[in-house]
Amino acid sequence: MNILVLGAGQLARMMSLAGAPLNIGVLSYDVGSGQLLHPLTRHVFDQTLVQAIADSDAITAEFEHIPDEVLSQCEASGKFYPGKQAVKVGGDRALEKALLEQAGVPCAAYQLITERAHLDLAIAVLGFPLVIKTCQAGYDGKGQWRLYAEADVATVWAQVAAFLAADALHSIIAERMVPFQREVSVIGVRDRLGNIAIYPVTENEHVNGVLTLSLAKAIEGEIHQQAVEAFSRLASALDYIGVMAIEFFDVDGQLIVNEIAPRVHNSGHWTQQGTLCCQFENHLRAVAGLPLGSTEAIGPSAMINVLGQASIPAEVLSVANVTSHWYGKACRPGRKMGHINMVAGSEALLGEKLLALSAFLPGESYPGVAQRGGELMRE
Repeated sequence: MNILVLGAGQLARMMSLAGAPLNIGVLSYDVGSGQLLHPLTRHVFDQTLVQAIADSDAITAEFEHIPDEVLSQCEASGKFYPGKQAVKVGGDRALEKALLEQAGVPCAAYQLITERAHLDLAIAVLGFPLVIKTCQAGYDGKGQWRLYAEADVATVWAQVAAFLAADALHSIIAERMVPFQREVSVIGVRDRLGNIAIYPVTENEHVNGVLTLSLAKAIEGEIHQQAVEAFSRLASALDYIGVMAIEFFDVDGQLIVNEIAPRVHNSGHWTQQGTLCCQFENHLRAVAGLPLGSTEAIGPSAMINVLGQASIPAEVLSVANVTSHWYGKACRPGRKMGHINMVAGSEALLGEKLLALSAFLPGESYPGVAQRGGELMRE
């Protein structure tokens, strides 16, 4: 079986690795260059997108910002999962908010902005502080502004207006800043028959809007149930097939959706070692029409993002049940270069592993590792 992935980054790479034991071949389409290539070897094939679509048994995507004409071509084939609508919703916060309201899933109050009067209305309706985001382009902390007081409005609006003037294709949304206690996410998968499987809820830490550490440990039952309900409602509304991630703010035990990702997701990388069937394999199973695999955790797990580092220190492999994953990309500051996974028999033992790893991972480059390790050992 052959699956075409729109996008040629690390997520396509990990899908290819997961697909090989299932006899599933993965071909990547680099949206920027228009090239078809192998996601691991990077070999470029002398093939057009039209030919690749025809030769594929199923088509999926590893990211959301894909030209409409490419999405339409794939949709017309009848082989595109999760489909054009889901990808468009995941890449546009305005569409995402509309879906959340339609499905009855809680999200932060918001106002769409195309001119200064709309910002003034957002301030009047939502109050301070506000988070202002690009609807289509922002990710990993980019394309975002914080507005705390009236004295800051002119400065922030000048920056937003400059963005709108430079890129008229994009729009802006203002959200009421949510006073959350923690950020969590859930990875779920739905197959062609409508069967759903959910991975354990993951607790996440971000620095400057970028995920640095994910912990898959015991989460309160009511939190898990809210996450399952949100996934089920959204997957049903989209007639979704494949893996979908939902990021939440936990506000006093109430989950508020932050973002939806219609694809395999960074906060689910721990499933590679922490479960019998990882998110990448389950995504391929779903879009290929195969039965879903188990989402049960083997034990408490963690994932550390490697950001802007030229390599992963080899010493991390001296810690038992620790695995390193390298993406083979050109290094630049803040870029996701790889990740480190670990699984343990208990949360205390997971904390010990994090503390042991912190000896090889400088705190300024790997924030939170030592602190969370110590907290897990004390819990």
